[in-house]
Amino acid sequence: MSLPPVTTPPADPPHQIIETPDGSRTAHNLRFGEAYGSRHGAHTQARHVFVEGTRTDVHPAPRVLEIGFGLGVNFRATLADAVARGVRLDYVAYEFDPAPAELLRAVSEDGAGAEHPAWQEVLDRWPHAPFEIQTENVRLTVHFVDVLSADLLQDWATALYLDGFSPTRNPEVWTPDFISRLAGTLALGGILATYSAAGHVRRALAAAGLSVERRPGAPGKRECLRAVR
Repeated sequence: MSLPPVTTPPADPPHQIIETPDGSRTAHNLRFGEAYGSRHGAHTQARHVFVEGTRTDVHPAPRVLEIGFGLGVNFRATLADAVARGVRLDYVAYEFDPAPAELLRAVSEDGAGAEHPAWQEVLDRWPHAPFEIQTENVRLTVHFVDVLSADLLQDWATALYLDGFSPTRNPEVWTPDFISRLAGTLALGGILATYSAAGHVRRALAAAGLSVERRPGAPGKRECLRAVR
């Protein structure tokens, strides 16, 4: 009698690269079960929600704090804008679960900011800690720690990009307590932006003492939020 062949369970599939309608890319995250960025236009979302939503595109020397570095799409959009305007950029991000460097490379190929020396250094060094990159006009620091227990800069950020995975998938970074902590990182006049327009997020931002407004969303989303300290 012959025995059935021994089979091994299939390995987890590789990260799926997603081509989005504006020509940029994102990828599917296996841990959270959703894409890192908008499937309707990853660069468009980065530019509309975060760079323009925080008025970083007109700031003379932006200091950006990002919750969820992800694949670096928001950083590259911000970098490309700062380079085009000839302004200094100071960028601090928190990333608990860094994606493989080859995924950052694949998603960024031919994209905004991809040829800048700062991004090339990101690809060369990712994700080795401590992670700080300094070029002539750009400083990037990425902390590979759980932001929920991190000591956050106070009264520092001109812009805060709240770009964790969705409140249903990653609820910890959307709680009133944590959002109150985030509000304290903003300098006076600093702006927090997020793609989420959920009612509980809007209420948490207002409870943290921020002035909240709805904005038209990026493609695929009716609204997003801006909150000013």
